[in-house]
Amino acid sequence: MRIACLKHVPFEGPGNIARWAAEKGYPLTITNLFENQPVPQIDEFDLLVVMGGPMSVHDETEHPWLKPEKRLIRECIENGKFVLGVCLGSQLIAEVLGSSVYRNRVREIGWFPIRVRKEAAASRFHASLPSEMYALHWHGETYDLPPGCVHLAESVACAVQAFEHPLALGLQFHLEVTGEGLDGLIRNCGNEIGTGPFEEAPEKLIDGERLYGAGALTHLYRILDRIPS
Repeated sequence: MRIACLKHVPFEGPGNIARWAAEKGYPLTITNLFENQPVPQIDEFDLLVVMGGPMSVHDETEHPWLKPEKRLIRECIENGKFVLGVCLGSQLIAEVLGSSVYRNRVREIGWFPIRVRKEAAASRFHASLPSEMYALHWHGETYDLPPGCVHLAESVACAVQAFEHPLALGLQFHLEVTGEGLDGLIRNCGNEIGTGPFEEAPEKLIDGERLYGAGALTHLYRILDRIPS
């Protein structure tokens, strides 16, 4: 399985998704959209992975590469190629599928539990999801459940944490993050951390990675193993 990965900023890469791909022997190619590299052609990959970033799906003037990126996501879904989106990536998929993306009622930055909904029983990923798991969150925007999708998970701070479309999976949270990746987020986006009820200080984020990082990796692998090839 050939994997194409779209990066929006230098410090939010595929992390443990790349580790999983290497262990499986799947070639993974990264496109740095922030360097204005052109999006790949649809016949160059079998799975599209869309990473996170601090920008909004609405920032097309500041980041004009968002337009061809959205076209590629739509082209994948229309042509039967699976798309995995993480954080901003999930927001981009949601918008392409016709959902509204908007500011969440609170900013969510930290290691918080996610609850799997009963609707997840209809998902191909259900067997890979425990009833509750801790994951890293770092987002200020959210979205409504896209049409035709299964609502997989929720948290106290955010109603739609994960959704499944027949040809896409959107994860608002980060299971892929490594210790190095978390350090990059803190260095580059630590200024976003305020005093809200779901905003953890950097030292607590680091402690959370030690406590929950191994579990997040296990859940990530189980999810990735169920993506159709």
